[in-house]
Amino acid sequence: MNLRLIGFSALSLASAAVVAACGSTSSASQGTGVSAAHLAAGNPVAVSPQPGTPDASASTQISFLGAAGTTVSAVRVLGSRSGAHSGVLRAYSTGTGESFIPSHPFKAGEHVTVSAQIAGSAVGTAKTSFTVAHQAPIAQKEFPNNPGDAHAVQHYSTAPSLTPSTVHITTAAKPGASPGDLFLAPYQGKGTPGPMIVDQSGSLVWFKPVPAGQSATNFEVQTYQGKPALTWWQGRILQLGFGQGETLIYDSSYRQIAKVRAGNGYRADLHATRITPEGTAWIDVFDPIEMNLSSVHGPSSGVLTDSVVQEIDIKTGLVMWEWHTLGHLPLGESHNPVPHSYPWDYAHLNSAVPGSANDVLVSVRNTWALYDIDIRSGAIRWRLGGSHSSFKSGAGTHFYWQHDADFQPGGLISVFDNGSSPPKEKRSRGLLLAPDLAAHTVKLVKQFVNPSKTLLAESQGNTLSLPGANWMLGYGRLPNFTEFDASGHVLLDGTLGNNVQDFKTFLSPWSGQPASAPSVVAKASGTGATAVSVSWNGATEVASWRVLAGASPSALAPVATAAKSGFQTEIAAPSSGPYVAVQALDAGGAVLAVSPTVKA
Repeated sequence: MNLRLIGFSALSLASAAVVAACGSTSSASQGTGVSAAHLAAGNPVAVSPQPGTPDASASTQISFLGAAGTTVSAVRVLGSRSGAHSGVLRAYSTGTGESFIPSHPFKAGEHVTVSAQIAGSAVGTAKTSFTVAHQAPIAQKEFPNNPGDAHAVQHYSTAPSLTPSTVHITTAAKPGASPGDLFLAPYQGKGTPGPMIVDQSGSLVWFKPVPAGQSATNFEVQTYQGKPALTWWQGRILQLGFGQGETLIYDSSYRQIAKVRAGNGYRADLHATRITPEGTAWIDVFDPIEMNLSSVHGPSSGVLTDSVVQEIDIKTGLVMWEWHTLGHLPLGESHNPVPHSYPWDYAHLNSAVPGSANDVLVSVRNTWALYDIDIRSGAIRWRLGGSHSSFKSGAGTHFYWQHDADFQPGGLISVFDNGSSPPKEKRSRGLLLAPDLAAHTVKLVKQFVNPSKTLLAESQGNTLSLPGANWMLGYGRLPNFTEFDASGHVLLDGTLGNNVQDFKTFLSPWSGQPASAPSVVAKASGTGATAVSVSWNGATEVASWRVLAGASPSALAPVATAAKSGFQTEIAAPSSGPYVAVQALDAGGAVLAVSPTVKA
């Protein structure tokens, strides 16, 4: 760990002409001031909290993010109430900067000024000035569970702890469907919540139940340290409409290899987790703060829920970059009415995807808009949708309460158009849009709508690009998912159990080799045969099972072989003794693993 101690007594930052923060948590800030924007643009590297941030955490670190080789020195931090702050500098594992960790927290409501010397490919003085938030206490009540269908729950004698929702395939995979398994994270309704893999027939491949009171979202295959890995968010989903948890990363043997937590005293929200080749993670946070909302006809002693984006260095846990909607998005852009006895979720950011031009694309549900953010300055480069779009909208390009915006090849952008809630459209759609940055126009390239079902998802959902120009829609609040070809024809369609939700649905090839052994149950029957049930949670390479039986655990011999059938295979084996074990065989007949020996 690269750590440097920086200590100083009473300091004067008069020589660092930093500008005071543009907003305050005592009033409704309407956007970053000109002076703060000018300060941010003039910095040699990206500095977080960014100049003008009106609601930084009292536990914030000061992040300096630049190009490879960036180093930081001579950090000066002064709080208007807490005084001078000593601390340590810790380098990012990417070699692209450092974070200053203050030795003690800031005080709510105070203004903080910062200066530091930057060396590397960019040289100069970096400055920022921000205000510390008054954090609001909030109710920790979780969403009540919606009643579901008790018959739509999976049960296995070999794995009694695995009780996820069933998966019913209503349209079997057609020629041209993308290969791979479905990655779901069911919660609500009947069945245990948790990350789940099923094949395209709906048969379970792997499931991991989460602890009571927790849920999982965003379960998918990403690349970490050059290898395929399973990632998902796990935590508590509050009735206020956001999550408090962390992102877990598992290898192909279903062992945890990393964990991503939000920094600066926050807890990661459920909406966004994007792993980069550099070993960083883009996540989001929901942060309720005390705020005067009288300027938008709300209470003077109100609570506003800000949305925050962070880039986390997975190896060190440091916050490399942070951006707040408050101070950048005017309150008047929100289409969510201001409540008088409830925290106002004015923005509700629900995706954050880094681009190739030192930018990040975010989707903000409650403004009906996507924003392209400049990483160095934090400034909004352009808006797509909403009340102040940078583009003239072509036919069919309007969207409402959207989720899951992503960059696509050729300058295109995909997004899931919920169209609700409250309803603005009759059906949710997957959209592929072509913004023209020069002409300031946006055109509809494609839209995907289920032709046989009226599906209007009031929350959640995703639009996933697949190989071969196919697309997958997950309907979030609804239990449905659909794969389309490039022309919009349905290639695969399915549903989870009644009232079950799945924030996003993914489809991807996957090869899993569990570290655990297969599970077996054997029962003697009155016909002289032994009924054998066998499963191996997460194993993808098993083609068949070979049953071994004998008079003692040390005298087992092969008595039967059967092709693998679904998650749990049932085999009627000749009885040659009460002791039974089962070997898992691959397509070539090689033994992959053997179960423990059991007595029938």
